[in-house]
Amino acid sequence: MSDQPPQPKDGEPRDAITIEQARASDADIQQVHAILLREKSEPAESNRPIPIWLLLFVGAMTIFAITYIIRNSGGLEITFNKAALVYDERYTSAMDTGAGPAKPKVDPLVQGKKLFSTCATCHQGTGQGVPGVYPPLAKSEWVNGSEQRLIRVLLHGLTGELKVEGATYNGLMPNFGKGGGYNWSDENIAYVLTYIRQEWGNNAPAIDPATVTEIRTKGAAGRNKPWTQAELEAIN
Repeated sequence: MSDQPPQPKDGEPRDAITIEQARASDADIQQVHAILLREKSEPAESNRPIPIWLLLFVGAMTIFAITYIIRNSGGLEITFNKAALVYDERYTSAMDTGAGPAKPKVDPLVQGKKLFSTCATCHQGTGQGVPGVYPPLAKSEWVNGSEQRLIRVLLHGLTGELKVEGATYNGLMPNFGKGGGYNWSDENIAYVLTYIRQEWGNNAPAIDPATVTEIRTKGAAGRNKPWTQAELEAIN
């Protein structure tokens, strides 16, 4: 096939010439097809539902998480009327009687020792106090004496001079009761007092939380100032 364009015949006008288009080769067609195949369609919005397997997986994980939390809640109690969360690490499922969250039995000495870490800042972990500054608790006549006096000291605090084991101390004991600086419950006050009355060689009876409550609500109801030695000595 000649590459020269067709020539007009003798006497035929030049614009009457019909020019045939050259046929594309196979290689050209394949090249065009390859280009078209590489082209990607324009992105378009579509409504594709969530796969069933994904819904089943999320549902199974939710059930597992709820079951795990219930079995390992440690007695976590949600009290809606008080908006409070209560957690006790000593809780076990055996304590649950089916009548609501069970309250585990508390060892007053163990709990009292934990609470005493606050008191140890002044009275020291040995109960010996600091000479001339903070009175000792070990062998103290105040600790081993009347629980009526001792409870009042922790509930409302103590101010002025105080004689302990023949030595005089002059300072301020903060109040730990409800509404005070530390806002301890009656139970916590009873626990820590029981601990100091039975530690470092002391051998005094334990303090009942009910006794603390009675003194706070009846015996010394309405008091909002610390005690003095003279006032405490007037109490049997």
